[in-house]
Amino acid sequence: MNPPEVIRLLLVDDHKILRDGLRSIIEQKTNLHIIGEASDGRAAIEQCNKLLPDVVITDVAMSGLNGVEATKQIHKKHPHIKIIGLSMHANKQFIQGMFKAGAYAYLLKDGDSSELITAINSVHQNKKYLSKKIDQSYLTLLNREEVIVDKELSSREIEVLQLIAEGNSSKEIAELLFLSSKTVDVHKNNTMKKLELYTIPELTKYAIRNGLTSLE
Repeated sequence: MNPPEVIRLLLVDDHKILRDGLRSIIEQKTNLHIIGEASDGRAAIEQCNKLLPDVVITDVAMSGLNGVEATKQIHKKHPHIKIIGLSMHANKQFIQGMFKAGAYAYLLKDGDSSELITAINSVHQNKKYLSKKIDQSYLTLLNREEVIVDKELSSREIEVLQLIAEGNSSKEIAELLFLSSKTVDVHKNNTMKKLELYTIPELTKYAIRNGLTSLE
């Protein structure tokens, strides 16, 4: 019998203790090799560009750049990389957002360790997987037209929106995204017009409701 195919993985979570927990589970399988880690969405994109893993396991709600937007950017550039979303949340906004962004699986953080291994093997075989603790009918959302964020918002506007919701000023956002404060304000104003939301509290509620951030 031939040995199982080696699967190369990247772990993404802004809590090291959770990454360590995932590592301890995964390293029990000889065919699963962890080739890198990242603590936020932007680092995950950089690691994917550099390491080209087979599978990425990423937290969904991370500060700076959330897992949905990171997944979207990774999937666009590297469609062969299979992405597994990992979250505390079972609501449809997070689930649909990850699948629409290009993820192949969605797991809950309180799930069984065996389910993580099952999900890794499933996505590596081009099969989608949804946590057993979640209503399986949610998979029908994949065939619907509704999306987690208004289609007119650009990736940059989504980044700015998340950072606004997380309490950052225009100056702070400019430093994080290597933009001018004026450019950030342009993105903010465009986002407000598109969403017809004109206050920071309204934008924050929208970002939370649509899974851009959970403010964990």
